[in-house]
Amino acid sequence: MQKTIFVVDDSSTNLAMAEEALEKHYLVITLSSANKMFTAMEKITPDLILLDIEMPEMDGFAAIKHLKANPHYEKIPVIFLTSLTEPKVEAEGIELGAVDFILKPFSEPVLLNRIKNHLEIDQLIRERTSQLIERTEQLERLQNSIVFTLADVVENRDSNTGGHIDRTTVYVKVLIEALLERGLFVDEINSWDVDEVISSARLHDLGKVSIPDNVLNKPDKLTDDEFTVIKTHSIAGERLIEHMIERTGEADFLKSAVQFAAYHHEKWNGGGYPYGLKGTDIPLHGRIMAIVDVFDALTTERPYKKAFTSEDAFSIIKKEAGTHFDPDIANVFYEVKDKIEMARVRLSN
Repeated sequence: MQKTIFVVDDSSTNLAMAEEALEKHYLVITLSSANKMFTAMEKITPDLILLDIEMPEMDGFAAIKHLKANPHYEKIPVIFLTSLTEPKVEAEGIELGAVDFILKPFSEPVLLNRIKNHLEIDQLIRERTSQLIERTEQLERLQNSIVFTLADVVENRDSNTGGHIDRTTVYVKVLIEALLERGLFVDEINSWDVDEVISSARLHDLGKVSIPDNVLNKPDKLTDDEFTVIKTHSIAGERLIEHMIERTGEADFLKSAVQFAAYHHEKWNGGGYPYGLKGTDIPLHGRIMAIVDVFDALTTERPYKKAFTSEDAFSIIKKEAGTHFDPDIANVFYEVKDKIEMARVRLSN
């Protein structure tokens, strides 16, 4: 397919010379000003732009700034056509994003070779970028597949908590979005890949794969000794995920999963497990998961207990703010209780 070249110059002579040199090889559109170029780009996106620097109304430097500020145009290669030879002019142009400079008056072979080279480079970059995007998407699909498979293993082993992983993951999403909307923990959350963090919440109970079936699926209330065994799932999950990181080197993917697995049973007042951390010593992931995990446990029927109503569960969360839960996060959770309840109803049907 024939490539499209825009030639932008306020000199009709230069436009004619460029068109004559290029028209046998490319679709050439000549434009006498930067403003006309932007008007034309509303209908046609060029593969490369030859841009004069010294033009009235809007010069070439101003024009390239507008181009590079627009995500639709920022990747288009720009070559400056100019009679200016000062090094500072070339330095400024390159800094603004130009790929090359061609001095006027130009020769046809030089013009053709420079354009050919830059179009080939641009095509190679686009192909490599496309391959990288495809590879990244493949890795994301693999990552999600691993997370869902491991979460399913946990869910299928624990007959008492059907749907728990799906519900808590959605609650985490709602809560993180609400925290951002209210300007809480913004710096930390903005440092996350939020989609990855939400997905990794599915692994918070991974350590339950190490709990014996007779304890994990006991239909009655656990004894003190059995509860001690259950509590080991936090450290077991932490170690399992850390081993995965050591073997794969994929720390970013699983880093959040470690935080959820290890710390979701810690309490704000230091009375939780496994490490007895207190206040903000508990990582944010654990403080978030602590709330949604308890809420789901309260509102879910178990063989040894009836489900609390949602209103009672929300009241318990609010009452335990500052003792069991981070008070700021608990208050936000209560503020978005309508969204949480809508998600609970949808995922429980």
